[in-house]
Amino acid sequence: MRNSSLKRSKPSYFMSILGVALVLFLLGILGWLLINASKLESFFKGNVQVNAFIREGSRLSEMEALREYIQARPYARRVEYVSKEMARSKFIGEGNEDWNKVLDYNPLPASVDFYLDPDYVNPESLTRIVADIQSRFFIVSEVKYPDAVVTSLDAIVRKIAIILLSITAGLCIIAIILIDNTIKLAMFSNRFLIKTMQMVGATRWFISKPFDMRAVANGLISSLIAIAGILAIIYLVERWWLPEMVVLRDNRMLMLLCIMLVAMGIGITFLSTHRSVTKYLRMRLDDLY
Repeated sequence: MRNSSLKRSKPSYFMSILGVALVLFLLGILGWLLINASKLESFFKGNVQVNAFIREGSRLSEMEALREYIQARPYARRVEYVSKEMARSKFIGEGNEDWNKVLDYNPLPASVDFYLDPDYVNPESLTRIVADIQSRFFIVSEVKYPDAVVTSLDAIVRKIAIILLSITAGLCIIAIILIDNTIKLAMFSNRFLIKTMQMVGATRWFISKPFDMRAVANGLISSLIAIAGILAIIYLVERWWLPEMVVLRDNRMLMLLCIMLVAMGIGITFLSTHRSVTKYLRMRLDDLY
């Protein structure tokens, strides 16, 4: 009877493995999107440039002091001194017309340009940075940055983060419920086997052990299937659809996501299976029909 019952239970286990794998796959894809959203935020914020324009007639030593001061600040990345001629070359290189036919001098000022650390790309930090530079260095005539971009980027990032976190929390709850129900359906076909073993004198630990071990194995298989599907999607996206995503890839966070999926698959499958076995052990035989 035990062998025949186990044979009848195999299709249920197969479907439960696929069901759990599908739920973990969807959860993993959302986690990957959440990771990329965070990396994309850092990427855009890391490309915000600040220009500290220098007054005409400033001494080279003063300009070097300004550059060294900014270079030493924690908010500055890739600090560069741009001379008047370099500024002119950049201006023409961006597709603008040369003004030599109209003007006989270079109207563009020299500047110290630097990119911001992503943690400082917000209106409050930039206000303090601008005030600090202008108060310390008289040679700085103006400090400019893309104000509209910084303001809108900060607001957009907050909205996206709230939406993704809300969806992730909701999907986690749904995933736990779906996996629990899937395991319950798989265990339903084993209810008579569980009760029969109890009736012939088997202890609760002896009865639950093989089911718990099977649950751990099934949870591991489900999570590995889900991870394989996620890695396949990432490969297709980075290879064929959006090659730019390779720049945003964070292998450490991706590895952490995979570990979390394995832990979630094994943990929920084990707890649901053990709870189902305990439930059938407590039920009367007549209630199993």
